[in-house]
Amino acid sequence: MSDHEPNWDYYRIFLHVLREGSLSGAARSLGLTQPTVGRQIDALEGAIGAPLFLRSASGLTPTPAALSLAPLAEDIAARAAAFVRQAGGAVGEMAGRVRVTASEIIAIEVLPPILADLAERHPQLVIELSVSDRVEDLLRHEADIAVRMVAPQQEALVSRALGTLEIGLFAHRRYLERHGVPLTEADLAAHRVIGFDRETAFIQAMRRRVPALTRLSFALRTDSNLAQLAAVRAGFGIGGCQVRLAERDPGLVRVLTEHMALPLPLFVVLHETLRTNPRCRAVFDALAEGLLAYARG
Repeated sequence: MSDHEPNWDYYRIFLHVLREGSLSGAARSLGLTQPTVGRQIDALEGAIGAPLFLRSASGLTPTPAALSLAPLAEDIAARAAAFVRQAGGAVGEMAGRVRVTASEIIAIEVLPPILADLAERHPQLVIELSVSDRVEDLLRHEADIAVRMVAPQQEALVSRALGTLEIGLFAHRRYLERHGVPLTEADLAAHRVIGFDRETAFIQAMRRRVPALTRLSFALRTDSNLAQLAAVRAGFGIGGCQVRLAERDPGLVRVLTEHMALPLPLFVVLHETLRTNPRCRAVFDALAEGLLAYARG
């Protein structure tokens, strides 16, 4: 390790090079020149005393040292972003940035009217909405507030339970008119079923709770819940959907109600250090109020 402490900005540039795979790509995303990015990477390599990338005609390949440093650099970037969000508004002022993370279904289908109402009440707030089915780490300040379908385990997190969202099987009326309505689980074998592509821990838990899923053969596989919902709405076949969400669409019909029902808990969560932050508290309360109304139908 060099005696010179690396500049914090080096880590930001390092992450962009790692994500883009080239100096030129990182330069474009950062709004810098390629030589500037190259000098910063050289300086970081000199500071840590190890090469971070192997140069080739096809781009840059991260070394084992770069891969081992990536999580630490991500943590630095997340904390720096949290610092900026915290400093974005004066203490006690209802202004500044609040970062919210939610699954794509919740973020796209449920949150927009809740956030629109929040914006009317607090127009100086800026919401950063991270749309991802990955559970972002609030302890590492990747987000300020999270909407989750699993109970938080860490003591440093403050959460509010909002009940459950029931998942059922649905199909569009057009599909059922053409192919009939399944009356038993065995009938699904004769239907086009929409399902997942990869076995995640959540999917494995679903299979244990609803054993019939293990025997299904999917005609359409996608890990995007939003893509699954779009396929159901288009009349492709039968797929899972939140019951409250399906109730908004008169074209969707629930099937096998007694056989296929999966309750998912719903929580809104924030770090305990933010519970007295006016901006975060306002967003937390608005999300809790809106999601509770959604869960209750």
